[in-house]
Amino acid sequence: MKKIIFLFAMLTAGITVQAQGLEFGFKAGANFSNFSGDVNTDGITSWHAGAALELDLAILGVQVEGLFSSQGAKVEGVDDVNLDYISVPVLAKFYLIPSKLSLTAGPQFSFLVNDAKEAFDTKSFDTAASLGAELKIIGGVFVQARYNIGLSNVNDDSDIKVKNNVFQLSAGYYF
Repeated sequence: MKKIIFLFAMLTAGITVQAQGLEFGFKAGANFSNFSGDVNTDGITSWHAGAALELDLAILGVQVEGLFSSQGAKVEGVDDVNLDYISVPVLAKFYLIPSKLSLTAGPQFSFLVNDAKEAFDTKSFDTAASLGAELKIIGGVFVQARYNIGLSNVNDDSDIKVKNNVFQLSAGYYF
């Protein structure tokens, strides 16, 4: 009986190891961003692009991305405020349909590379919570929808709270 259990465990482990994979890809898409907080704003549409690395562990996975992300808002009396970041989301993935449809969640760390000094003094680092979904269509082609909820104040003036909020639609390809 012990040999049968051991054999079953080894076969199960072999199937699990075979299902694991490391995928590298590129993605790009639209950002629909706005500020929340102590300012009157309207949203703007901009873009993001970069690379994604996924470790697929059957029904769970981890995805890390490196993205250039242009975001901001139209601030009353100032016009468009564009903030450009290098963003690094670190996402846990839960597959609803193995290797096809997943839900993602995790933190995003963003480093400011270009700011809009005319609106306000901007902090050089931003954090967000990311929630989204990904669908792998065929081959390596995938689409994603994600919402990044700003957690930190992007304004250097502590009296005025301003947080980034960005909805992203992306398409990409895993190799």
